Amino acid sequence: AQTGGCLQPDPADPVCRRCVPKTTRMAAPPTMPARPQLAVIIPVYRDTAALVRLLGLMKTHKGVDQIIVSAATVSPKDLGSLQRRFPSVEFVAGSAGRGVQLNRGRAATQATLLWCLHADASPPDDGAHHIRAAAEMHAAGGYFQFQFDGVDSKGASRLARLINWRARRGVPYGDQGLWFTAHVFDAAGGFEEQPLFEEVRLVKSVRRLGEFVELPQAIGVNPRRWRSTGWTRRTLLNRALALGHAAGISPERLARWYARF
Repeated sequence: AQTGGCLQPDPADPVCRRCVPKTTRMAAPPTMPARPQLAVIIPVYRDTAALVRLLGLMKTHKGVDQIIVSAATVSPKDLGSLQRRFPSVEFVAGSAGRGVQLNRGRAATQATLLWCLHADASPPDDGAHHIRAAAEMHAAGGYFQFQFDGVDSKGASRLARLINWRARRGVPYGDQGLWFTAHVFDAAGGFEEQPLFEEVRLVKSVRRLGEFVELPQAIGVNPRRWRSTGWTRRTLLNRALALGHAAGISPERLARWYARF
């Protein structure tokens, strides 16, 4: 889900579990370097506090070569403050929309591996290591297991298990730390530049082109939307949006409906 107000349902979704059967294969991919460069791309829309927290966490993460923040609606003053506070982070600014922002971040890097994180995520400390290990086994991309951040209840754990089950059989969403090899990302056409479900076509395309794997580590997902809306209501809303998308309702129309909640 887009943090701070952009529109994306917060659904959802061990080494590596292979996913959906593949139908179409690429020609032989480029040879993977001995140590492929890994870039983290973070789209942010207004949620500066969450971004500052995540960038602080990323300081302890080994194996990340580049961090790109693709910002929208950030004032020049705030952007300058962030650049001074995090001088090793690259900031690119432009129009809003998670798909647009993620594609803009991809255009700003020559890295071999792309790891897309939401600003309010809590990624595993060794996430970059496991992404590289999967890529060395010729995975084209993948995702982490869904886990609510800071919530210790049977109901939340049960819901997280259901989300992970759904992700294996359907499409994991962006809050699960999607990652891709750059050449497959490009071959699949990148993210859709639309207000909702920008990752769905991309993930399906990558699964046709290669192995898209579930990593055994969990990524912490901020539960604030479930708490504010109600756990049952939020879950039903997310499923209704997904069913509407599968039925062919336009992302723009779904986004207008989602904004009412």
